[in-house]
Amino acid sequence: MPEGHTIHRLAQDIAGRFGGRPARVSSPQGKFSDAAALLSGAELHRTEAHGKHLFLGFRALGGTADPGTAEPPWDTPPRQQPADTTGHIDDTHDAADAADAADAHDADGAEDTEDAEATAWVHIHLGLFGKVTFGGAPAPPPTDTVRLRLVGPTAYVDLRGPTTCALIADAEKRAIHARLGPDPLRDDPDPATAYARIRRSRTPIAALLMDQKVIAGVGNVYRAEVLFRHGIDPYRAGRDLTPAEWDAIWADLAALMREGVRHNRIDTVRPEHTPEAMGRPPRVDDHGGEVYVYRRADLPCHICGTPVRTAGLAARNLFWCPTCQRT
Repeated sequence: MPEGHTIHRLAQDIAGRFGGRPARVSSPQGKFSDAAALLSGAELHRTEAHGKHLFLGFRALGGTADPGTAEPPWDTPPRQQPADTTGHIDDTHDAADAADAADAHDADGAEDTEDAEATAWVHIHLGLFGKVTFGGAPAPPPTDTVRLRLVGPTAYVDLRGPTTCALIADAEKRAIHARLGPDPLRDDPDPATAYARIRRSRTPIAALLMDQKVIAGVGNVYRAEVLFRHGIDPYRAGRDLTPAEWDAIWADLAALMREGVRHNRIDTVRPEHTPEAMGRPPRVDDHGGEVYVYRRADLPCHICGTPVRTAGLAARNLFWCPTCQRT
């Protein structure tokens, strides 16, 4: 399952390719056909992420009867663009366009009262098997596994296998936000809300960090790595975490995850622990990036040499160093 930084990056990338223009919307698989017919030809004017949830906001409902053949009036003529195709979302996106999309992407998700009533939201949760593919114009014929396809004048994007892909109203969207914890990547987070839950809980801190009702967007990699970086035993009860420790964890998560959005991968090692600085081989892993303990079970800790341990916790494999994480 992708971590929160990939969803925020995806929101930026979709905004950069489709924001401010009408889009042709279809559902070759058929499970989103009714909603696609309503949306096709409408302008995509907002994209937003909260934790592992993606929201696409369309300014008006197009009402097109045949979304597969609808031809909205493009603002600019189509131009050929090199294909940018991928499999899993973790491997999706061009790093060069992320900053350019910032103006089109409402990262903080603050309600725009002028546009709120005119917005129809597509709520997407990729889950374990969701995949996103980007490409340039012209779009090739879609396969029958594509749940949602957006086609613009210069690009297309395909969504396959999501846990959720649904057309929702503002009230439903607000309800989703309400049940999620603060997201370090949003502009409106309240880390005190998360700590209020943590300090009352006997649950291990490693499990609490994975609870999306406590903090949204943190996944298995970030929880293992941030606890290592702060020398915290993953089995320590949440109520034993001090305010200063929580403040440090939150600030570190925000910084690491923003770097994850920027570079579209997770790197958690400090400069003095990079392969170049330590004279060690670089990590070879499908997820990319340099880490301290994640997926390094039985390998020596980069800092102390103790074998990294692993165990199941919160339905995922936990990784930690029993020597560096004693507190």
